[in-house]
Amino acid sequence: MDLLRSLPIGLYLEQPITWLHRIDPRVKMAWLMSILVTPILANAYWRFGLVALLVLLTLVGGIPFRVWRQQMGWLVVLSGIVMLLTFVMPDGLQIAHTPRLPTPADMATLEDPPEVLPELPQPTSYRYVVLDWGPITVTRRSMELGIRIGTLLFTLIYGTNLYLLTTAPEEITVSLEALMAPLRWFRLPVTEIALTVTLSLRFIPLVLEEVQNLVRSVQTRAINWKKLGLRGSAQVWLAVVERLLQNLLLRAEQIAAAMEVRGFTSPNEHRVRWYQMVLRSWDWFALGLLAVFWWARWVWGGEI
Repeated sequence: MDLLRSLPIGLYLEQPITWLHRIDPRVKMAWLMSILVTPILANAYWRFGLVALLVLLTLVGGIPFRVWRQQMGWLVVLSGIVMLLTFVMPDGLQIAHTPRLPTPADMATLEDPPEVLPELPQPTSYRYVVLDWGPITVTRRSMELGIRIGTLLFTLIYGTNLYLLTTAPEEITVSLEALMAPLRWFRLPVTEIALTVTLSLRFIPLVLEEVQNLVRSVQTRAINWKKLGLRGSAQVWLAVVERLLQNLLLRAEQIAAAMEVRGFTSPNEHRVRWYQMVLRSWDWFALGLLAVFWWARWVWGGEI
């Protein structure tokens, strides 16, 4: 099992360099935040449109098939399962039943009861219960909740992963520091926050590598799980988790020591310019498309 190859979540794709790599990281971050924010109070058509947009960007972006095959496959399966489970679960909406005709108690409260009942409205094709098949009941509210949760899960995870896949951690750091520059007026540690984000992104491959090594070490020992039983298996995995935490803390200590030796005692005193941000013609074109994107959300994406 090679987690770094089969499930590269949160890793940067160095080769090949696609047109998504060449877009300014600030523009890509604006697109990412727009994709994550616009599903709020949006209809089902807009939510499915965002899913289709992410899939289309992956296909036309030139990203190798081996990179996104398993990520998108497992995420589609997970989102579909969550959506179907939400469809059949109770929607939690309590509907008070109102009798079609006035009850005797209601008639007694009337001083002059009408001799002729008012004309009842004609039935329509609207049905709140979409599917009623034995123990399975699907209502309009459960369908709405299922679509909302399933599409939001896919958009949140895959949109963020696509951004991390085509943007280097150093570029993310510089773009965050540039976008959060106004917060310096409130004496917030913007540089420290950006440096922390860079270290956390750099730490993701180390975590995957440690998990991979520990799983391989358990597999090579040919442990008979049937003889161990449930309690013995739990003890083995608790020991593996404990070892994983020890290795990660050791890696963090080594990184901190290496930074201290190189003079990173304070980000404001030891600044490194990893990436020079310049807005080019295709960046302005992407910003123009972002304005069209928000206009489409305002016109067609609202709840019906």
